[in-house]
Amino acid sequence: MPPLTIIFNTWPAAFDCPGGGEVQLLKYEEHLSALGVRVLRYDPWNPRPQLDAADILHHFSVQGGSWRLCAHVKEARGLPLVISPIVWIDKPEKYGLAEIGSLLRYADHILPNSRAECEQLAGLFNIDQSRFSPIVNGVDEIFCAPAEPALFRGHFGLREPFVLCMGNIEERKNQLRLIEALAGTGLHLVLAGQDREGEYAARCREIAGKIVHFIGRLEYGGELQRSAYAAAEVLVLPSTLETPGLAALEAAAGGARLALTRVGCTQEYFGDFAEYLDPEDVESIRAAVLAALGQPKRPDLPAFIRERYTWKRAAEQLMAVYHRVLGQGR
Repeated sequence: MPPLTIIFNTWPAAFDCPGGGEVQLLKYEEHLSALGVRVLRYDPWNPRPQLDAADILHHFSVQGGSWRLCAHVKEARGLPLVISPIVWIDKPEKYGLAEIGSLLRYADHILPNSRAECEQLAGLFNIDQSRFSPIVNGVDEIFCAPAEPALFRGHFGLREPFVLCMGNIEERKNQLRLIEALAGTGLHLVLAGQDREGEYAARCREIAGKIVHFIGRLEYGGELQRSAYAAAEVLVLPSTLETPGLAALEAAAGGARLALTRVGCTQEYFGDFAEYLDPEDVESIRAAVLAALGQPKRPDLPAFIRERYTWKRAAEQLMAVYHRVLGQGR
């Protein structure tokens, strides 16, 4: 039997400033390939050979404009379509719900990252939950290996204890409120990520004191990034939503303390291994960080992550969905 051929596609500007969704796509590709799946990245300049060869098109994200290709795949080509939405709709008025609903209804199967996301999307768009299969977000094995905290501290000249926030600097990641929350605590704050929203990043820098450190983007999986997780007192994600945040999984794989937004599916993933915060409330952010600081590290956390949240497990779940979709088509 020939190997499955799956086309991967995402919205056009996704890799201009990549984040967790783009890491997810690349890791699915890597681990599906290890299982013998042929994964093609959609080429809009020469699509016909790919569409002729494909068994399924797998689209990532519900960013605007994506429905046109998905509609073409379904209506003109008759190919099965699966979609990884990678979304949590915290405030419906901020989203183009009509277009998202149209896009999801084209899908033969929808692959959220959690049961909570499944239930939210099914309810918002009146789609039967039988068309959803949660696929875990994963963590690379390299984040489970011991890392040397001194490497990061030495590279950036950081001697004091610090709190780490890993993510692109943008309103959704909520660094502005985090800076406000930690003001006056004496805690150093390291913001590791590139400026995704320039005006917002400028506002963050305007209010930041000398103990807030903007260090830019760290190489994914590199020694400095892994050392940063090991050196941090707490990994904090004060985001307006997370599903559940790859940085949280990566830090948890090494046993870090966690202070995480409660909006999204973080509690489904991490249970009592984290302190949770209200991203709209500066006092709640401060309280969660301080509470996490006051807790001992959990030696059972890395094993908990390794058992449940790996890219290999995600790829196996994807394979099961692909075969189910193809079986239904036949």
